[in-house]
Amino acid sequence: MGKRNIRKSKDPHPVLTSVLDYLAVLAGAAIVAISFNVFLLPNEVASGGVSGISTILFGLFEWKPAFVQWAFNIPLFIAGVILLGKNFGIKTAVGTVFLPFVVFLTEDWEAWTLDPLLGSLFGGIMVGLGLGIVFRGKASTGGTDLAAQIITKYTGLTLGTSVAIIDGMIVLAAAIVFDIEKGLYALIGLYLTTKTIDLVQVGFSRSKMVYIITNKQVEIRDAIYEEVDRGVTELTGTGGYSGNEKPILMVVIPQTEFTKLKQLVKLIDPQAFVIVSDASEVLGEGFKRA
Repeated sequence: MGKRNIRKSKDPHPVLTSVLDYLAVLAGAAIVAISFNVFLLPNEVASGGVSGISTILFGLFEWKPAFVQWAFNIPLFIAGVILLGKNFGIKTAVGTVFLPFVVFLTEDWEAWTLDPLLGSLFGGIMVGLGLGIVFRGKASTGGTDLAAQIITKYTGLTLGTSVAIIDGMIVLAAAIVFDIEKGLYALIGLYLTTKTIDLVQVGFSRSKMVYIITNKQVEIRDAIYEEVDRGVTELTGTGGYSGNEKPILMVVIPQTEFTKLKQLVKLIDPQAFVIVSDASEVLGEGFKRA
C-alpha cells in the first residue's frame, strides 16, 4: 500500500506564536519564583518540587535556594535529554534556568505574609498560576517532573504515581525537618497548585456532555435543534440484556443551558434515560476556539 500524504496545518504566524510562547515561559517562571520568595520560603512551606527541596535545605543549612534549584534543575534537564532521548526544547531549558535566576533576584523581597496558612494558600495558587502559564507556553520548568519521567521509564510506574512519590517524600521531609503542621501546610499548597494549573489550562468555562436514550429520538433531536440551538450526534447502542439496538443522542452544551435541556427531554419523554458528565474543555463551533 502506498503512503498517504497527510497535510499538516501550518501556523499562519509562527514567529509571533514563538515569541508569545517564550513570553509565557518567562512570565510564568517569574510568577513562580516571586511566589516562592514572598509566600512559601518565609513560611517554610515545602510543597513539592525542587523549590520544596530548596526550602528544606535552606531551613537546615541556610543554602541559597536559587543555587540549590540550579544545582538540581540543570543536571536533571541534562539527564532527561540523555536518558529519555527526548528533545525537551529550548523553552524548557529557558524555564529551567530562568526560574532560579528570578528567585536569586528577588531573594531580598520582604514576605507578604508570615502566616503559614495564608502562605500555603496564596503560594499554592500563585505557583499553580505561574506553572499553568508556562505549560500554556508549551514548556516546563524542569525539576522533579523530569525526575518523575525518568523513574517512570525505568520502573514501569505511572507518571502520576512517580510524581506523587517524589512530592510525597519532599512533604514528608518537610514535616520531619520543620514540624508536622508545616507538612500539612505543604499539602495544602501542593493541592492548590495542581488545581490552579488545571484551571489555567482549561479555563473557567464548563460544559456538560449529555447522552439521551429514548424511544422518541426524532422529537427530542428536533426540539434540541429548535429550542436549545445545539447540534446533536446520533449514536447506535445495543442493550446488554435484550440485545436490541437503541438510538442514543449525544449533545454537548454549556452548563448554563443544561437545565433547559433537561426540562425539554422530561417534557417530551419522561421515561428517557439520561446520562450527564462534565466536559472540562470543548473546542469547536459554538464553543471556544482551539
